[in-house]
Amino acid sequence: MSDTNGPRALLTHIRVWLIVFVVCLVLSGATAFPLVTELRLLDASLDGWASPVADLFPGLAEWIDRVEGGVRAADEQAPYLLYGTDWLAFAHLVIAVAFYGPYRDPVRNIWVVEFGMIACAGIIPLALICGPIRDIPFWWSVVDMSFGVIGILPLLHVRRKIKQLEDAHSGRP
Repeated sequence: MSDTNGPRALLTHIRVWLIVFVVCLVLSGATAFPLVTELRLLDASLDGWASPVADLFPGLAEWIDRVEGGVRAADEQAPYLLYGTDWLAFAHLVIAVAFYGPYRDPVRNIWVVEFGMIACAGIIPLALICGPIRDIPFWWSVVDMSFGVIGILPLLHVRRKIKQLEDAHSGRP
């Protein structure tokens, strides 16, 4: 009979949650590369098969249409502006790579998890400050802030498990 709370089980649990977090981070970053195409498809879907969603949330449909038009215009008239979203995607990928440290040695590299938690918390003031400056609807800033809230939850869990692993290795109860 194996101990489901022993060091090996804790390490496996930590690694699974880190993999889930990294996959989500990579996916969210990778979506910044094909932004023009994604927005075109999303806007078209709200006029087509997803029109019931647009009918339920007309503000969302108007916002997506506005953003798609702006991104398309930037792509046509000043494509270098979209280079910023390439850097956004790159930053997500680089941050994801940093989580290899806690995957390999969670106790020694807990600081990476804590750094991720700080970054998630930082999304909230960024959205609250920059959203109004950039004329972003408040409800969209709430959507953006939800990524920080959702992102910090698995990291809080992982940090707690790392502390348990640390205690198990040190013999503390």
